[in-house]
Parts: sequence; structure tokens; C-alpha cells
Amino acid sequence: MTTFLLVHGAWHSGAAWDRVVPLLESAGHRVLAPSLTGYGDKKHLLSPETGLDTHVQDIVDLLRDEKDVVLVGHSYAGLVISSAANELPDRVAELVYLDAMVPEHGETAVDVQPISQNLIDLAARQGDGWRVPPMPEQPAPFGLFGVTDPADVEWLRGMLSDQPVRCLQQPVRLDNPAARAIPRTHIHCVGTTPKGIIRRPVPALQPNGTPSQVWELPTGHDCMITMPVELSELLLKLA
Repeated sequence: MTTFLLVHGAWHSGAAWDRVVPLLESAGHRVLAPSLTGYGDKKHLLSPETGLDTHVQDIVDLLRDEKDVVLVGHSYAGLVISSAANELPDRVAELVYLDAMVPEHGETAVDVQPISQNLIDLAARQGDGWRVPPMPEQPAPFGLFGVTDPADVEWLRGMLSDQPVRCLQQPVRLDNPAARAIPRTHIHCVGTTPKGIIRRPVPALQPNGTPSQVWELPTGHDCMITMPVELSELLLKLA
């Protein structure tokens, strides 16, 4: 039995994984899909002090009681799982970057995805300056985070919360040599990429010296909603 720890991206909640969790569990595995501080059942905890460090601590607190975890981070959560694995590398069997930000030591979301600065500027101009509202739905084929089915869009919209600016400004810590030994897999959603979103090329070799493992799904960004079966099949290859 493998333990999967699924970490949602910016604006989302743990409910984003609702179609994936039962598929992994039915294959005999244990699945954790928490909402990070400020989202879902923790929405009331959202504050100007909520940042990347807060979310890293959320995951570190869960990892302390686990071992041999397949740690999956979607989108912004690529930063979260990177720093969490840096803190407790002995608890992580595999890192999975699911259409995710892949940082270097000391980088922020703005460094990895420069369009994030536009969101920070927008928050300063149109809001209270410390939080960014969810991205609006875009014309087809992009939809809402790559989700285009009307019923799915409505469901997704209901789980979204504001994203604190501190999440985009705090740097990751990747200074633990032991974390470099963790195997890692990259899953790219290649169906649609909104204008301004830049996917960094995956290096030929991972920090652990092994060839990069890259899989692709022909769908938009929120593949856990649009292609849960196919995503689950890929994750099960790591069990």
C-alpha cells in the first residue's frame, strides 16, 4: 500500500481531488488530500499573514506521521512540495510535479512564473493589496483553469478562494542535500496553455542524477477534474 499526499494549487481546495481519491483508494492505496490554510474547510483562516511558509508547514505537519509518501503538487503547490520535502526528505518516496511550478533554491512564484507579478499588481490596484481573487473564466478552449464543461466549471468555481500575495512572494528553501536524492516525476497538461503561462523545460537530469521522467496529458490545467481516470493511472505507476 502506498500513501499519496495530494496538494492542490492556488485558489483551489482539497475538493479538487474528489474524482481522483476514490480511484486511488479502490486500487488499495491510502490518500490524503487536505485543504491548505485559507481554502476549503480552512477558508476562515485566510489572512495577510498566510503565505508559502504557512502552506509548507501544513504539509510538513502531515509528513511527520508518514513514511514513503508519494507527494503530488499541482501548479503553485510545486513550490509547496519542494520546500516540504526539503524539510523532511526521509518521509518522501517520490515528488510529482503536476503541471506545476518547479523552483530552484531561493526562488519565488514570481521568479518561476513571472505573470504572477501581474496578479500582485492587480491586487494592489483593485483590492486590499494582500490577496488575489480567482482567475476569471476565459473563452474556449481555456475555460476556468482548463475546465470547460459548464457543470464542472460551476463546481470548480464554488471551491475557489482568494490567493494571498505572500504565497507568491516567499522563497522556497531547497538547501538540504538529502532532498536531492528523492525521485521525481513531471506530468504536463498539454491540451491548452493560457497566454502568459510559461512552462519551464525539465532538465535532462534530475538533481538525483537520474534521467527526467515526464508524462503528458492532453487536457487543460486542472486535469484532476477533466481527466481523473488517466491521471490516476499515471500515479498508480508510482505505487
